[in-house]
Amino acid sequence: MTRRPHGQRPTIEDVARRSGVSRSTVSRVINGEPKVRAEVVEEVRRVIAELGYVPNQAARQLVTHRTNAVAVVADQPDNRLFLDPYFDCLLRGIRRELACHGAQAVLLFLDEPDDHARVADYLGGGHVDAAVLFSLHPGGRLHEMIGRLDIPAVFGGRPLLRDGDTVRAHAYVDGDNRGGAQQAVRHLAALGRRRVATVTGPYDQEHSAAERLAGYRDVLPDAPPELTERADYTRQGGAAAMGALLDRRPDLDAVFVASDLMASGALEVLRARGRRVPEDVAVVGFDDLAEIAEATDPPLTTVHQDVGEMGRLMARLLFERPSELPSVVVPTRLVLRESA
Repeated sequence: MTRRPHGQRPTIEDVARRSGVSRSTVSRVINGEPKVRAEVVEEVRRVIAELGYVPNQAARQLVTHRTNAVAVVADQPDNRLFLDPYFDCLLRGIRRELACHGAQAVLLFLDEPDDHARVADYLGGGHVDAAVLFSLHPGGRLHEMIGRLDIPAVFGGRPLLRDGDTVRAHAYVDGDNRGGAQQAVRHLAALGRRRVATVTGPYDQEHSAAERLAGYRDVLPDAPPELTERADYTRQGGAAAMGALLDRRPDLDAVFVASDLMASGALEVLRARGRRVPEDVAVVGFDDLAEIAEATDPPLTTVHQDVGEMGRLMARLLFERPSELPSVVVPTRLVLRESA
C-alpha cells in the first residue's frame, strides 16, 4: 500500500489523479452509481485499495441525500449581486464544484426584513442538503440559526460577529485580506507616496473590509483620519468616497481602494477632477477582476485573489473537509499595472 506522510489522509483528488479520471467519476464509483464503465470501476476500486482511501462518511451522505441541492445564501440585494463581477465569479466557482458532485445551487437572498425568517425556514425544512453563506452581516439571525441546523455549512469569508462570538463549528473560506492590503500600501509607500488615503468597505458589516482597513493601518499607523473614507463596495460608492477624500485632502498623492469595483469609480472622479494617474495620484485596488482591472484607464494595479477558486473551495469543503483544516485562507499577491 502506498502511504502518505504521517497525518495526511489520501483524498478523492489523489484517487482521481492515480486513476486518470475526474473526481466526479470517483464519486460515482464510491456511491455505486450506474453509467460508469466496468473497467473504470475496477481501476478506481484498485486505486482506492492501494492508497487506503476511506470515503468521508458525511460527504457520502451529502452526495446520496434526497435533494442534491445546496443553498447559496447571499446577504445582499439581488440587484447589487448581479451587477458585481466579484459575486459573479464567486458563484461560478461554487456552481462548477457542485456540478462535479451532481448537486445544484439554490440561490437565496436576504434583502427584505422578513427574508431571514423565510430563509431560516427553508434551510431547516429539508429542501437542501447543505448551505454556503456569504456577505452575512454581524449579529444576523442566520449566524445563530445555522449552528442549530443539521446540515453542513460553509461561510464565504470569516464571519464578523458581535461580542467576540465565533463560528468554530463551521468552516469558512477567505482571502488574505489583511496581508493583501499590507502589500498594496507598502508598494505605495515604496513609490515615495507620502499622503496615502484609503477607501474602505463597510467595515462594521464585512470582515474583509475590516481586515483590509487593518492592513492599511498596519503600514501607516499614523495616517490621519481624514485620509480614510468608507464606501459600500460599489462603483458609485467608490466615486463618492474619492470625491469626499479630495475635498478634505486635495494634496493626497495615493489611494488604496478596498475593491476593484470601487477603484473604477475612484479613477473616474480623479480624471474628472484633473488628477493624472499615476503621476499625481497612484491607485491600487483589491480583487484583480480582469473585466475591471484590465479595462480601467489606466489599467489598475491591484491585489490578486483567486475568487473563482475560493468559490470552488467553499463548495468542496461541504463534501470533503479534513478535520485538521476546518477553514482555508487563500493567499494574495500584488499585480502591477499602470495605475501604480
